Amino acid sequence: MFRVEELIEATKGRLINQAGDRIIRGISIDSRTIHSQHAFIAIKGNNFDGHDFIDEAIKKGATCIIKESVGEAKDKGRGVTFIEVQETTKALGDIARYQRKKFFNIPVIAVTGSNGKTTAKEMITRILSRKFKVLRNEGTKNNQIGLPLTLLKLNSSYDIAVLELGSNHFGEIAYLTKICQPNIGIITNIGPSHLEYLRDLSGVLKEKYKMVENLEKPYIAILNRDDDLLRKKISAKCEKSIIFSFGIKHRSNFLASHIKMFNQKVNFLVNQKYKFTLRTLGYYNIYNALAAIAVARLFGIAYKDIISQLNTFDFPQGRLKFMELNSVKFIDDTYNSNPLSLRQALNVLANFRTSGRKIFVMGDMLELGSYKKAFHYQAGQEAAGCCDALITVGSLSKLAAKGAKDCRFDSKNIFTCQTTRQARKILFNRLSPKNGDLVLVKGSRLMKMEDIFRN
Repeated sequence: MFRVEELIEATKGRLINQAGDRIIRGISIDSRTIHSQHAFIAIKGNNFDGHDFIDEAIKKGATCIIKESVGEAKDKGRGVTFIEVQETTKALGDIARYQRKKFFNIPVIAVTGSNGKTTAKEMITRILSRKFKVLRNEGTKNNQIGLPLTLLKLNSSYDIAVLELGSNHFGEIAYLTKICQPNIGIITNIGPSHLEYLRDLSGVLKEKYKMVENLEKPYIAILNRDDDLLRKKISAKCEKSIIFSFGIKHRSNFLASHIKMFNQKVNFLVNQKYKFTLRTLGYYNIYNALAAIAVARLFGIAYKDIISQLNTFDFPQGRLKFMELNSVKFIDDTYNSNPLSLRQALNVLANFRTSGRKIFVMGDMLELGSYKKAFHYQAGQEAAGCCDALITVGSLSKLAAKGAKDCRFDSKNIFTCQTTRQARKILFNRLSPKNGDLVLVKGSRLMKMEDIFRN
């Protein structure tokens, strides 16, 4: 709940028209779901402009409109409060920051990294929820729209907030961190993602590490010591931050050992003592679990309770999820793809025990900039060593097909497609997977590789 004066203070906006109730009971950017006494922020998106829906928002009961400087003559005398701002997306973030400051006593945990952000966030939330009421961003609402909308839900009923921060351009992590003002920050890893905008791994590190540099008291950072770039940051230390580490290969505060992989689960010990089981196909999920364990211990959760929560944890959809369709086994890793996560998925495929063929349906990896051709060609070479048939989807993934051929992979078992519909036909009509076969499906979000599973 806000007063109109608070919205003006938060956004540094200009009051154009004051009318009706000065109390605002909610903030919305969607005119379809707005409620009475809500403020409507007219966000300008790539495919829509919220200013076109101001009239609809008013009809639905909005009593305050936050907008940019368009159509001012229509704003006065309409029985609604109008606040003009320079940029509505920034205004949304400003109001969320204001809300965060109102509840500054509530700890905020922020999670970023190239891979594993959502899984780590969900694991942390699952464990902490045993003892606390936790606010988290749903799914992957981790950008300049999703994160502020989550923070606007923060109120005195919550004990902790766990927020995922995403980025594909320089400056976004710093911006989101300044909005949510986290006390604890986790970086899962630094990998080759969004290189079209972040240039190289050094750029990815620079962007992600802005979260650590902008933490609030007690300035606690939890970092992956097995990551080469993060390990250098841990060694260099930071005068401001307290750093805890997690890892498998290098000595850490939270160290996993005695790892045993099975087809659909992994067992390991933490600090040589505490036995965990994860219901996952992915070795790398141990890192996500270690990050979650570190947070849980900081908040006083007993190991026995952490174990019980992680042992029954269900992994998010589209992230190495094992499934069966028409008696055929699939690994659904369709949420997204980059070179690091693709290598991890291929490692799962290579180590999975099955009596039949291993088939890989690969979609393009996007936003890799000048590295895109090399990464796709290399992916094909890696796939050649662990699958019996390769189906590629998209123009970039044709280079993976070439990489596989150059590794003397049988060209009769390589198929190139432009669409998932074509790939689905080849998979089910030509390759006709049967009981005992295993199919891995993976690609970047915009490739919509999940359509492979749909009729």
